[in-house]
Amino acid sequence: MALFILYWVLIALMLIGIIGAFVPALPGIGLIVTAVIVWTVLSPAATSTALVTAVIALILSLAVGYLATYFGAKSVGASSWGQAGAIIGLIVGFLGLLPALPLGGPLLGILLGTMMGAFIGEFLYRKELSLTERVTLSSKVSLAVVVSSLIGTLLEGLLAIITVIVFILTTWSTVGSPLPS
Repeated sequence: MALFILYWVLIALMLIGIIGAFVPALPGIGLIVTAVIVWTVLSPAATSTALVTAVIALILSLAVGYLATYFGAKSVGASSWGQAGAIIGLIVGFLGLLPALPLGGPLLGILLGTMMGAFIGEFLYRKELSLTERVTLSSKVSLAVVVSSLIGTLLEGLLAIITVIVFILTTWSTVGSPLPS
């Protein structure tokens, strides 16, 4: 009975982890991996398939999040200033709109902060260009950073969903019925 309840609590945590893979303010795949580790340690019938899948997904999600943004920015010629501006903008946007949480403030802040940070960073770095060229390039960098970041987030979410599906498929038969036989 206790194992059955634990299973559903862990599934609930994994669902929060899936949401967190899409929403930067919440824990994502790390929460899913933690739930899989708890199940692996506490369940006598646990297999390593779900754990290995979860760890691989965690490693891939860390790489995907960084590499998607990096290559997206580099594809339009972003400087390290534009990338640093995007990171600073993300933090400032998140924290600056945190009080507006019920209205989606931090999520909007992350998006707008990242865009504005990338734009300002790139604009400040490209002093050798004319004003029109600076604005054009900074706008491209800003848009590329946000689009590639969103693509990375979608890929991380997909990895989270796949991890939970593998967990359920490999553990469902081991849970048993909550009622004594």
